[in-house]
Amino acid sequence: MILVAIIALLFIGGILAWFTESINPRLPRVVALFTVSLTLIFMLTLLGNTGAEWIASVEADWIPRFGISFYLAVDGLSLLLILLTAFLGIISIGSAWDEITERAGFFYFNLLWTLAGVVGVFTALDLFLFFFFWEVMLIPMYFIIAIWGHENKNYAAMKFFIFTQVTGMLMLVSILVLAYFHYVQTGAFSFNYHDLLNVSFSGRLEMWVMLGFFVAFATKLPSVPIHSWLPDAHSQAPTAGSVILAGILLKTGAYGLIRFAVPLFPAASMEFAPVAMTLAAISILYCAKVAFAQHDIKRLIAYTSVSHMGFVTLGVYAWNEQALQGAVMTMLAHGLSAAALFMLAGGLQHRIHTRNMPDMGGFWAKVPRMAIVALFFSVAALGMPGLGNFIGEFLALLGAFQANIWLTVVSAFGLIFASVYSLWVIQKVFQGEYNSSKFDDSHLSDLSRREMLYFGAMMIGLVWMGMYPQSFLDLSAGTLSGLLSATTDAAVAAVEVAQ
Repeated sequence: MILVAIIALLFIGGILAWFTESINPRLPRVVALFTVSLTLIFMLTLLGNTGAEWIASVEADWIPRFGISFYLAVDGLSLLLILLTAFLGIISIGSAWDEITERAGFFYFNLLWTLAGVVGVFTALDLFLFFFFWEVMLIPMYFIIAIWGHENKNYAAMKFFIFTQVTGMLMLVSILVLAYFHYVQTGAFSFNYHDLLNVSFSGRLEMWVMLGFFVAFATKLPSVPIHSWLPDAHSQAPTAGSVILAGILLKTGAYGLIRFAVPLFPAASMEFAPVAMTLAAISILYCAKVAFAQHDIKRLIAYTSVSHMGFVTLGVYAWNEQALQGAVMTMLAHGLSAAALFMLAGGLQHRIHTRNMPDMGGFWAKVPRMAIVALFFSVAALGMPGLGNFIGEFLALLGAFQANIWLTVVSAFGLIFASVYSLWVIQKVFQGEYNSSKFDDSHLSDLSRREMLYFGAMMIGLVWMGMYPQSFLDLSAGTLSGLLSATTDAAVAAVEVAQ
């Protein structure tokens, strides 16, 4: 029942944050911080039972006539991701602490409901329930961008909603086809993940149904060519929205590939793997190249996020233990480094009211703490050994090398581009000549103690991942090994039947 308590706490905390604004405009942020901190404590108690295959689970009938149940479960993989969700939830509240002053209650309501939806996505093992939570996390994020965003917020919010909603509908169709074929083959409707793993397809149908899942998850990841919503959403979202988008929402797409897209359709995924890995390599190189053309610092970071998430897709479709572990570590490390970079960019915009990098320069002497923090996370993002991003991308490339040498070699050039654009941003923003005539520097101030606390926590996380990655690898190892063995056996059997 602890999983129900965690999700219910976020939903209820969101409602309380909304209604407490009438008492005191500053109370919603306190309620939100307390709520997410309490959920993190509840999640940490699950670490005591990590030896079991399923650390915690709850199942109850929901719509039994159609085989729909309220089925939540956590294993090592999903535990890592819900811990990341709660941790970055606290960070996002911190980034909104002084920035969000209008309709703060409704803002924190949407923020907490987005987090509740994400936790539901990471824990739902009934596919109808999974789709329900998939929708729950999208709508509040739409409001966060549309209400508290910047100059082109309506366009960015609508583009985000259309991309994710249309591709989500494709996934719903695939889910319904899966459930229908389970009924045809067994005589009973079921949306249970474990039941649907046993559904078999004939001919090319499996590929088409799998593509419904892949397109939805690749859009959220995102991957070229369905990535264009992300730079607009990031550049227009408030800082907290960018933190949630980069740190958490993108990871739901990667999780969907690992948990659902490949295991449910092993033969089709094995056949589709070269295409998916090619798209990953294109995403890595193309978005790294496009990042160089950006003057808007948040758009630049957004394109680098698409580039780095390409390593996740590459690792997933290499589908061996090293590659999958690399994908998971990249998800976790990118969650921290990208969230920190967006928090820095948002904080800078809040201070000088511009995101245009040509107007910046010479900030190192003016805001030295911010400069040092920015340098740390830029170095982390480019894959410096000793930090979490290096472990993830190294393992992903090592595993992908076993599956496709040439695509791995091409993708590795992304590490070189990452070094160039990361240091280029530092040079443009913090080095060079300081010219206050190009922006309003009346509120330019260094990071506060509260902000340093948040950035310090993310720094510790990245150093921990880089210096002692085994503590993270061990948590997800059992889950990934089980998925690997089950899908490999199923794919081989499907190929033998086809022959």
